[in-house]
Amino acid sequence: MIRDISLDPIGWIGVFFATWVVLWLPMAVPLAQRLHWRPFQPATAAQKLPLLAILYGLAPLVLWGIQHLSADTWAAYGWVGYRLIPSAGAGLAMGLAGIGMLYILRGAVLQRLHPDQPPLPWQQLSLATLVGLLAVAASVGLIEELVFRGFLHHALRSHLDQWVAGAIASIIFASLHLVWDGRGTVPQLPGLWLMGMVLTLACWVDGNAIGLAWGLHTGWVWGVATVDTLQGDRPPVTTPAWLVGIHGQPLAGALGLLLLLGTGGGLTLLSQMATGGS
Repeated sequence: MIRDISLDPIGWIGVFFATWVVLWLPMAVPLAQRLHWRPFQPATAAQKLPLLAILYGLAPLVLWGIQHLSADTWAAYGWVGYRLIPSAGAGLAMGLAGIGMLYILRGAVLQRLHPDQPPLPWQQLSLATLVGLLAVAASVGLIEELVFRGFLHHALRSHLDQWVAGAIASIIFASLHLVWDGRGTVPQLPGLWLMGMVLTLACWVDGNAIGLAWGLHTGWVWGVATVDTLQGDRPPVTTPAWLVGIHGQPLAGALGLLLLLGTGGGLTLLSQMATGGS
């Protein structure tokens, strides 16, 4: 197969996303019709997960094609094989600690405002449920980091400053959430952008590998998905939306943004410690 095709890195971005969508649509359209879902309309978990499974399952194949034709290396996309594991483990621990603090604070606020509200039924969580949610979170985190903080950031960085490239990749990352949740996700867009920038910082701290960002992303998604599973059909509680999140979305509230800012501060401190404070 011909390698090193002469194409601008920005051009490869167009090729990647166009190929990804073209391969996905023949499978996604009939499935979306069967699930009664349309783009830019709020999707339930039962609608979203099968469509995402197909989309994200195709991503490594398309990236392999781009990597092969452009003569890039997987390391350029932040994939460094088994060396990701220690960083991913550290990121997972950091992500779970942060999301745990977020929900402890949130629970304290809810308990103060609504002392009669029963606590979440943590005892109902089974090991199988936890493992299943972890598998989903790890898969989503890996593909999104490989695509957005790996391939996309690498291509943009060929023309732009690293942080400008990160900002643009984070805008694309945040905006694509509109496909699944429509206007309902608009309040979360600033938080999603900030999340992308924190994950970009994590990659920089990790020497442009995606391990630390993957672990953080996994921990956040796993924590939120676990709490959402426990909440189930519990009636909503009236709380200050600006604090806990508009429409219950953590990244659309002050506590969620505080989590991201705190994580960013922790990563900056970690970087300074690793470089001897220089």
